[in-house]
Amino acid sequence: MTTILHLDASARSTRSLSRRLSALFVDSWLGHSPGDRVIRRDLAETPPPHVSEAWIAASFTAPEQRDAAMREALTWSDAALAELEAADLIVLGTPMYNYGMPSALKAWFDQVIRIGRAFSFDLARGDYPIEPMLGGKHLVVLSGRGEFGFAPGGIRESLNQLDPHLATCAGYIGVAPEAIHTIAIEYQEFGGERHARSIAAAEAKAIALAAELNRACEPVG
Repeated sequence: MTTILHLDASARSTRSLSRRLSALFVDSWLGHSPGDRVIRRDLAETPPPHVSEAWIAASFTAPEQRDAAMREALTWSDAALAELEAADLIVLGTPMYNYGMPSALKAWFDQVIRIGRAFSFDLARGDYPIEPMLGGKHLVVLSGRGEFGFAPGGIRESLNQLDPHLATCAGYIGVAPEAIHTIAIEYQEFGGERHARSIAAAEAKAIALAAELNRACEPVG
């Protein structure tokens, strides 16, 4: 059985293209494997807390030395990390806001990329003391973009701060570069035929990717 962590980060609810695309992917997946487990977390509806001084102090304190206040400061992070650790597949519906990720999604990464749980730190490794502790996961990014041309070679590639940031963070949530799969709807602010074609193409790709990864992940668990 595959465990899917389904995250959505769009501030929009009923009109969100990224939510629509992520739901389509998950529904398509379950059409192939109805018994698989889905863990659902809506990062916009219930935003993660931002990292605080108390959170940092708690996370850098050995678990056996944390007091009650420190344990409380890490409650949200502990729950989110348990979901992440259980997941074989992370399905992320996210828009591109101001060419990057929504603040709620950034806060989620800050909560789960935590020393001792997502990575270890050892100065004996020299100039590269950080080493990821998680692995073996796939990440599917289903995204909506108001403009167009953000893919490699596109006219707005240099403005794309979302995909590179996700790729950097992915290594610390157990996802190798080759296990990142991105599908994006573009032209949202332009509308018209180009936007309609982009929606249709993204939906077809999402359905096909769900089938492909379902076959690849079938032995997991």
